[in-house]
Amino acid sequence: MTTSATDDLWGEAGPGSRRILEAALTAFAARGYHGASTRDIAAAAGMSPSAVYAHHRTKEDLLYAISLAGHRSALAAVERALAEEVTAVGRLRALVHDYTAWHARHHQLARVVQYELGALAPDHRDEILRLRRRTEEVVLDEIAAGIASGAFRTEDPGGVALAVLSLGVDVSRWYAPGGHHTPVSLGRRYATLVLAMLGTDHRSATAG
Repeated sequence: MTTSATDDLWGEAGPGSRRILEAALTAFAARGYHGASTRDIAAAAGMSPSAVYAHHRTKEDLLYAISLAGHRSALAAVERALAEEVTAVGRLRALVHDYTAWHARHHQLARVVQYELGALAPDHRDEILRLRRRTEEVVLDEIAAGIASGAFRTEDPGGVALAVLSLGVDVSRWYAPGGHHTPVSLGRRYATLVLAMLGTDHRSATAG
């Protein structure tokens, strides 16, 4: 299982744009999208508002860039997890572990991209929703494959898939570094819970 998130969130963005994106992420997480002004973001980035506009035309463009980066990163974490496992139990255990751990490690980013979705322009929101559906499909496909192979037992695969996604996302709402739980311990705990929902042997769920 992948237990560290080293992927570069901002892709090919230059140094100036990265400073702005980091400042915007911090501002949106602290004040909410509507509560954070472009002037706040510029000040945090050590730039003038006009310099911010040179990189991103609007505040909504910043939210879109952050949302796109976050959803792509979460999907990539799931896909990497699956690439390392072969069995149905191992694959779903890795998927749930890494999806949950991603939301703990990137709790600030995850809160913004999950809870500010409604602030996006319609075309940007549609693109983000397509990424979310792709992640949902990956989870449901893994559950369906496990049912087909006899590894999982459930009459509600859609409900279990929803639980996987909801449990992972909710971590970003309350998680704080330095507390009782770590991203790894949460990943293991949630993987055990999900595999129990699917009727797997407890030892299979906690092995590794």
